[in-house]
Amino acid sequence: MELVDIARNTNGMKFDLVQELIRWQDEVLTLSRNLHAHPEVSFKEVKSASEITALLEKGGFEVERGTSNIATAFSASTGSGDLVVALCVEYDALPGVGHACGHNLIAGASVAAALALAPLADHLGITVKAIGTPAEEHGAGKSIMLERGAFEGVHLAMMFHPVQEGQTANPKGTGAQALGRYRAVFRGKAAHAAAAPHMGTNAADAAVISQVAVGLLRQQLPDDHRVGLFVKEAGDVTNIIPETSVVDFECRAFTMDDFQALVPRVHQCFEGAAVATGASLEISATQPVYESLIQDEILADGWTEAMASFGHNTSPSRGMSGGSTDMGNISQVIPSLHPWLSIPGAQDPIHSSGFAEIANTSSAYETMFEAAAALAFTTIDVAMSPKHRSHFIQYRTASRPSGEENRT
Repeated sequence: MELVDIARNTNGMKFDLVQELIRWQDEVLTLSRNLHAHPEVSFKEVKSASEITALLEKGGFEVERGTSNIATAFSASTGSGDLVVALCVEYDALPGVGHACGHNLIAGASVAAALALAPLADHLGITVKAIGTPAEEHGAGKSIMLERGAFEGVHLAMMFHPVQEGQTANPKGTGAQALGRYRAVFRGKAAHAAAAPHMGTNAADAAVISQVAVGLLRQQLPDDHRVGLFVKEAGDVTNIIPETSVVDFECRAFTMDDFQALVPRVHQCFEGAAVATGASLEISATQPVYESLIQDEILADGWTEAMASFGHNTSPSRGMSGGSTDMGNISQVIPSLHPWLSIPGAQDPIHSSGFAEIANTSSAYETMFEAAAALAFTTIDVAMSPKHRSHFIQYRTASRPSGEENRT
């Protein structure tokens, strides 16, 4: 549904908000298209962060760049109300395929919602924060920013994620998997492969055995668990017994308990390979853990009500969704919303070149502005409800502050 049609079906403050969305529509559209045309990968989103913060400053936001000592992160604020609402802005792309996860649309929706809420912030008694979170794809930027205090004082956090056609717009019952990424390094002993193979310790064999062991382990794992791996290094030439091999692997599960039970089982596959070959083994994490996603029910209800008014399918969801997001780390501490919204006509899945193409179409941008309206409507519903305001403010006050403890 286009913004002008949404406006016809709203009144009061929500009508005013849609008028603000229409006011900013062209500039947000230009921003999102520019992000798509100039994709930047994790922690290198220099141009993207610059363009986003410039637009937020134009909208009256006070912008802090380099938040959490991350060059491409930012925090933009307006309003002075006691209810602090964060709209998470993602803008990193994938290597090779660009914005195949639609982060140009995520950024556009959060920025548009923030700009539209800005003139209403004092009337609603809220502080609006647009928080730029780099490196969602690889690096867990939100986890780092959470640890370093970027979300201190935030009472609720929201964003949306575009997906292919067929996803219900009701986020209840959906989630995302906890994810840990690791590197296993086997070290053996080089030797001439023809003259003295018996004097070598084959690190490449350890990599092969670990792959076989993980493949067999998968038969005994629950259906919603995932283990992925690839051999990054395993020798250079055929006449030398490989002295070193490197295997990158990841583990995923939908709850933190299941994740924490899965990881040691996978590690044992690599440990067994080391024992079998006589190679030494070192395993290290390559990025922070992405924690499992929790959808806040009050926020989910607000989003679903808005989506229903826009004509979307809001039947009960089919359950958990695959994939992982560092928004899960935020949701473990702060009430959060991360709904999935289908782009009409999108047949290709996210992380594909086909989805990258559709993320720069008129249907994708219409979806982006619908998401912006729904995020802003949800904010209004919470702010205007004394019960909901009290719930979120008291929840955050009672919970441990971000960065107070080390996290998994």
